[in-house]
Amino acid sequence: MVTRAGEGRNMKVSKEKVAENRERILTEAARLFREQGLSGVGVDALAEAAGLTHGSLYSQFGSKERLAEEALRHAVRTTSARTGGARTFDDFVARYLSPDHRQRRGDGCVVAALSGEMPRQSAVIRRGFTDAVRAMSERIAGLMARRRSPEDAALAATATMIGALTLARAVDDPDLSDRILAAARKELASR
Repeated sequence: MVTRAGEGRNMKVSKEKVAENRERILTEAARLFREQGLSGVGVDALAEAAGLTHGSLYSQFGSKERLAEEALRHAVRTTSARTGGARTFDDFVARYLSPDHRQRRGDGCVVAALSGEMPRQSAVIRRGFTDAVRAMSERIAGLMARRRSPEDAALAATATMIGALTLARAVDDPDLSDRILAAARKELASR
């Protein structure tokens, strides 16, 4: 009996392909979670967005919770890379509280996108979220290093920025949304 090459054998996926699939899953999951919330996205949508099967998703992560945990870290890394170019506190604030960032919910700040859901999440997810808040605050503190008590000032600035972005995204009045962002930028610039 003649068989074609590869028939009858289990085809192994290369390490590179596994890594590529994992990156695609994390990127799509991070986007969907930011756009629709952790509880608003099912495994079907996650697998479909990544172009993979449920089996592929579960073989890599084991559970939706584990995927959410890793997608949160992935979102923090990619967002940090994008804002890493800010050299001053004012530049960071201007980038963060911009109309462009407000509109880019799917690839914007994961903290602003998911903060309302966190009290109802597992300890593991909340720990990752807390790490994201700390990382953002530490980045801001580094930009405020010449100020007195930069850690406390950074926490206040972090809370102001996340709150302003969250409100700007939540209201249905575009003018009010723009005013919220501008008022927060002005307040933070005066500090």
